[in-house]
Amino acid sequence: MRAQMEQDARVEHVWREFLTRGVTEDQRRLRILLKMLPGDPRCKNCYVPFRGAGSGFARAILRKYPSNLNPQLCNSCEEFARKYPGGAEVELSLLFADVRGSTNLAESMGTRQFSRLISRFYATATDVMGRSNALIDKIIGDQAAAMYVPGMAGPEHALRALEAGQEILRATGHSRSEGPWIPLGVGVHTGIAYVGAVGSRDGSIDITVLGDVANTAARLASAARVGEILISDAAYTAAGANYGSLETRSLDLKGKSQPVVVHVMALAALISEAS
Repeated sequence: MRAQMEQDARVEHVWREFLTRGVTEDQRRLRILLKMLPGDPRCKNCYVPFRGAGSGFARAILRKYPSNLNPQLCNSCEEFARKYPGGAEVELSLLFADVRGSTNLAESMGTRQFSRLISRFYATATDVMGRSNALIDKIIGDQAAAMYVPGMAGPEHALRALEAGQEILRATGHSRSEGPWIPLGVGVHTGIAYVGAVGSRDGSIDITVLGDVANTAARLASAARVGEILISDAAYTAAGANYGSLETRSLDLKGKSQPVVVHVMALAALISEAS
């Protein structure tokens, strides 16, 4: 019993170090050597080269290559999850992008055309999420989600998530006069949540976020109108950005005992004010 408690404490410590600092102690020592390998681009955390002269050695000997969680990071995240099953509670920010009216879209477009549209949405959203140093959390149905943890996105993780939400709306045409090529609503929320490895019977491992923070972020995205970003009060305060007098709403979200106050950012309105 005591040995198990000590092991659990060790795993939690390693996870917290990884989530808040980006690399573990072992990885910090390794990246001193990896920086010596020639090549570019590199993993943002451990500096292993993905292309160039050193990338062949990295793949063949070190078994390192771009991660499925973020193509700007190497697969150390997945390896880390397998080595340390468990997790830790940390403060982070979450970004959810939700396709609005997806059922009607599917009915009007047909299966094949709708599938292509959703694939384009996934590619666009995950590209933005990856470039903003997020960990891709979920791609399910008509929704894409990302985690912004301090170890990857830095201490300004809330601002990174908010900026990524704006970029996703721009990339999908919400700032154009003719309208978006896919209608989206976005939710951003900040809070303390459990982040860790979740396994399945077939042995696959995924890193995900669990708890109320994730549920709230998802429901904010579902409640957003087309072209809107609903920002929880916690995320807005943590971002520390000055966007002027945004509209505020009090929402009754499923599973919440109290109304949730959100700040409403409409991308089209922001661009109109700027011009």
